[in-house]
Amino acid sequence: MADLFDTIEPPRVPLAERMRPRSLDEVAGQAHLLGPGKPLRLAFESGRPHSMILWGPPGVGKTTLARLMALGFDAEFIALSAVFSGVKEIREAIQQAQAAKARGRHTLLFVDEVHRFNKGQQDAFLPYVEQGLVTFIGATTENPSFEVNSALLSRAAVYVLEALDAEAMERLFERARTLACPELDFEPAARERLIGFADGDARRLMNLIEQLQVAAETAGLGAVTPAFVDQALARNLRRFDKGGEAFYDQISALHKSVRGSDPDASLYWLCRMLDGGADPLYLGRRLIRMAVEDIGLADPRALEMALSAVATYERLGSPEGELALAQATIFLACAAKSNAAYKAYNAARAFVAKDASRPVPLHLRNAPTKLMKSLDYGKAYRYAHDEPDAYAAGERYLPDGMDPPGWYQPTPRGMEGRIAEKLARLRDLDAAAQSAVGTRPEHGVKRADAAMSVSRHGPHGPGDTGDQGDEGLSEAGGGRP
Repeated sequence: MADLFDTIEPPRVPLAERMRPRSLDEVAGQAHLLGPGKPLRLAFESGRPHSMILWGPPGVGKTTLARLMALGFDAEFIALSAVFSGVKEIREAIQQAQAAKARGRHTLLFVDEVHRFNKGQQDAFLPYVEQGLVTFIGATTENPSFEVNSALLSRAAVYVLEALDAEAMERLFERARTLACPELDFEPAARERLIGFADGDARRLMNLIEQLQVAAETAGLGAVTPAFVDQALARNLRRFDKGGEAFYDQISALHKSVRGSDPDASLYWLCRMLDGGADPLYLGRRLIRMAVEDIGLADPRALEMALSAVATYERLGSPEGELALAQATIFLACAAKSNAAYKAYNAARAFVAKDASRPVPLHLRNAPTKLMKSLDYGKAYRYAHDEPDAYAAGERYLPDGMDPPGWYQPTPRGMEGRIAEKLARLRDLDAAAQSAVGTRPEHGVKRADAAMSVSRHGPHGPGDTGDQGDEGLSEAGGGRP
């Protein structure tokens, strides 16, 4: 009698595994690394392995290259995944490498998703890499400059792999279709749509072909149309990691496109991030930053537009509210640009951080009490609204002894051009006032004498009592502004 389990079919090997290249010539794409005379090709041809980090998006051949290196260098191949492995697995891998060395075999240790290991786990490899016990190959989708320890990074060459281009994906598609479903006919538009869904990821392309094959068999179809592709496949988001390299690359591209006054490119990157699942409110906050950093006073409406777009999205949500973000993005890209306010603020902050605590000039101080008035607080202050054109020409507002720093330098663009003209006119008035009456004497000349008066007569000055301070507050209209 046949065993019940004899009738169960063995699991099918996934198409991605059946399609895995057996030689360098079968690897799709990466011509900048694998072409004649290119770095990885030369490494294979030399027969001398070296530690390396393979950095690139998913499905571009990082694991395949590591396996091919083990074959090409006739080495033991030990693979770890940082997602599932810890110190215990690292220790076991090192023991296997030591056993292989005793047999006269070198070990190539491959760590997938190496950026997921913490500092201590990454440091655990260092002594064995330095001893030459293992050749370390790490694979990561994240920027190794931020995610891989500098000590390990300094001992490994970094190779950047690229997403597969359309031509490489076309070749892969034809090979995969011939292997998996030669009887299935794909309309050209359906093939193009399928490749677009894969988004440069070879492994995703293999998986999608398998899904379509099963769907077509179930539906009894011999030809695949674009409509069937859309119907059979779940919506595939493009490559996007909310906390990873792609996220920051794309927000950088959006910001630089707005700064560069390219509305089409700005709209493209906004839509790419929305399509990839970015939080629209995060994008709105970035638009607000662009308005103040890159447009500023050249067009103050930009900040109002960005704030209104965020408020509109908060009220409407997706997808209607995204139109407000798009409208603000286009406005910001088309607006006059100036970073003069941004630069002035940074310069002022840097100056204040390293400068001494300069006292407020006496003529700028409020004087709500008789004591303060006796110390010349507010003396000789010129009320601008009582001056011609509401401007006190020649007046100084900086601390005594501080030269005008000139931090704010308005550009000639947009509204800031008119601001520049006004400031130039006011500076001319200052110069005329100073030449007519001479520069104002330094404020605060009586300060030392007044301080001596306080020390001789007590905290309220000569003849003052505590309740006279309240009278002074009343005279000043309620104290400090």
